[in-house]
Amino acid sequence: MFRTNLPETTVRVVSLLLFGLAVMLSHAAQAQTFSVIHTFTGPDGMWPQAGLTIDARGRLYGTASSGGQNDHGSVFRVAPQGSGWVTTPLFKFGGSVGSAPIARPLFAPNGLLYGTTNSGGAGNCEGLGCGTVYSLRPGPNACTSALCPWLEHVVFSFGGLLAICDVSQPSEAGGARNPQRLPEENIGVCPGFGDLTFDQAGNVYGAITCCDGGAVYQLTARGANALYYFSGGADGGDPESGVIFDSAGNLYGTTAGGGSVNCGTVYELSPNGSGWTEKVLYSFQCGADGESPVGGLIFDASGNLYGTTSFGGAGKGGTVFELTPSGSNWTFQVLYSLNYSGTQDYLTGPSGILAMDAAGNLYGTAVLAGAFSAGSVFKLTPSNGSWIYTSLYDFSGGTDGGDPYGNVVFDGTGNIYGTAEVGGLNSCFPGLGCGTVWGITP
Repeated sequence: MFRTNLPETTVRVVSLLLFGLAVMLSHAAQAQTFSVIHTFTGPDGMWPQAGLTIDARGRLYGTASSGGQNDHGSVFRVAPQGSGWVTTPLFKFGGSVGSAPIARPLFAPNGLLYGTTNSGGAGNCEGLGCGTVYSLRPGPNACTSALCPWLEHVVFSFGGLLAICDVSQPSEAGGARNPQRLPEENIGVCPGFGDLTFDQAGNVYGAITCCDGGAVYQLTARGANALYYFSGGADGGDPESGVIFDSAGNLYGTTAGGGSVNCGTVYELSPNGSGWTEKVLYSFQCGADGESPVGGLIFDASGNLYGTTSFGGAGKGGTVFELTPSGSNWTFQVLYSLNYSGTQDYLTGPSGILAMDAAGNLYGTAVLAGAFSAGSVFKLTPSNGSWIYTSLYDFSGGTDGGDPYGNVVFDGTGNIYGTAEVGGLNSCFPGLGCGTVWGITP
């Protein structure tokens, strides 16, 4: 499902009118920890829906879903310099090279940045293209100016008649083959906002949502291969997050729909010699456990899985959950239910993957949580068998940003960084800013 900005416009404007004074007081109290390190202008990109990637030098990489060249989006880098930060657009998308990147770029084993675009490319979906997997590398010559675009290569172009969506071709993976659902308007085949992942051989893995129930795919030097097709039924549907590997080579992910009552699943894909076998580890019940796990999963050092649901739960603002292996099964536990008092019923809570520090604390963002219903950054601390919730920052939707959809990252000194889709100093839509990159110093 492609995220749209228009439905939240009214929420943002009303929030600013009602809470303006409270915002100023709150921000004065939090000024020593929170800072905006970049506010988008439009030409450099706008509306960063994804979170960030950080390299060993503390440089931040991300995508803006629009803006850039003819509003096709961009990949950017924000690098520390002295006491400040310098932002460089690394690449501006358009047409056959891709458009609308709503997932963050990640470094592959070969050192290149890889990511996806939700439209563009060679496929024909509503005339907009069906999306791409791309790679980026620095140019061959040393950079001597502030603007040094990187070189982009389209690794794969999605399309309704390509291998992972074509019902006329037999399934090489042995997964369930379902009638093809035509790509929805404006969103192509939906590589979506899930992370890509890589195996030791450098093969690329990801998920798409617009082939009936969706699919998990693999890209190798020989092309694309679907590992599993979801039916949209009990096995899950709409895998909006990416997948992660365990040490045995199994893949894990979430689906936003499907399952026993169509509230989403956590699943495992295991290689079986001739293909991959899917196992549902947990089916959400749309109750206190939450609903629609849009974000992906992480492992801790003990092999436990952690994830989030984007709404529902006891507080109606989504949940943070843990799955613990128990023999051949997994035990599900809600660690915390976030609160939400508004009327929106989708993507109110977390939608990015969690982050865990060395002490076992969990960090994430919630889209419409917080004192001003414009999103928050939170921390969960384990304590005597329960978890203590701390709001690290509540966004206002103003110059600080709003609607933080993506993940957070840490630098070597424990500072936290992320993006906010809207807000900032510059307006890219009436009442709606272009978005920000922010940092929090503990």
